[in-house]
Amino acid sequence: MNAPTPPPSNLYPLPPAQVAFQRSELSVILSLYGRMVAAGEWRDYGISCLREVAVFSVFRRTAETPLYRIEKRPKLRDRQGIYAVVGMDGRILRRGHDLKTVLRVLERKLIRAVD
Repeated sequence: MNAPTPPPSNLYPLPPAQVAFQRSELSVILSLYGRMVAAGEWRDYGISCLREVAVFSVFRRTAETPLYRIEKRPKLRDRQGIYAVVGMDGRILRRGHDLKTVLRVLERKLIRAVD
C-alpha cells in the first residue's frame, strides 16, 4: 500500500576523493627513510594528502624547506608515471610508474667510498 519513496537526488556533487599513499607504498618509502636516518642524512618527514596529489616530504631539519618530495599523482598514470621525486629547487629528479625504481635516485646518496 505504501510505495517506497525514492532517495532524494544529490543537489551538491561530492568533492573529489583525497589521494593517499597505500600501506605497501609507505613501507617502501619508510624503509628508505629509515636507512637515510641511520646514515645521518635525513631527520624528519611530513605527509600531505591533497585532492590531486599525495606528498611525502623529507627534511634535514624541521624548520627548513624539504630536501626532497616524493609525490603520487594518479592523473599522470597514463602519461609520465604516477610517482615523482622532486628536489629542493623544484626540479623533477625522477618520474615513473614503479615506486622502487623512482626511489633509486635517492638511494645513490647512501653509496659512499670506503677508505
